[in-house]
Amino acid sequence: MVAQVKQEDKVRSVEELTRDEDVAATVTGDLLRRPAVVAQVKQEERVRVVKELTRDEHVAAEVTTGLLRRPDVAFKAMSDDTARHQVNHAQVERARQAHEHFEDTSPAAESVRNIDRSVEFLDLVTACHAFVAAAGRVVPGMRDRQFGEDERVAIHENVARVRATLDWIETVVDTGKVDVDGELARLLQGE
Repeated sequence: MVAQVKQEDKVRSVEELTRDEDVAATVTGDLLRRPAVVAQVKQEERVRVVKELTRDEHVAAEVTTGLLRRPDVAFKAMSDDTARHQVNHAQVERARQAHEHFEDTSPAAESVRNIDRSVEFLDLVTACHAFVAAAGRVVPGMRDRQFGEDERVAIHENVARVRATLDWIETVVDTGKVDVDGELARLLQGE
């Protein structure tokens, strides 16, 4: 019982000495650097303290970066769907900002845009060629083939989608407008 009172007196004395915010901050920092002290604090309390200490965005970012460099921690964090989604969202946003910054500031941006246009052109020509080549291989093998009603319906629906896509491509090439109207969007999605 004497040891219990003595500990309570010590706690009361420390509380009294740390009423000053600057003193309390210094003492807290010193105590948190002592692994044996931190190990005695309950896990829920440690989580609460870390959350409190990471309210500042810069501190949170630095701590999170350090923690995610630990493979086991990163694995556990990415097991949380919300955390994984936020990380993915942040990566996409970071890439978008970097691209925007490049577009706004780099003297090479115009050259890259020209290369992108050339690549898009080649991709479109390649897609058309691949379709024609595939059809050229498949269709001759269907000689004398009798299709069932379901098969004919499926082929006709896909041919309609191909025609609509070809019309869309021609419109884009002629006008530069890539907008898809609602009916075409439904047709391309197979609805």
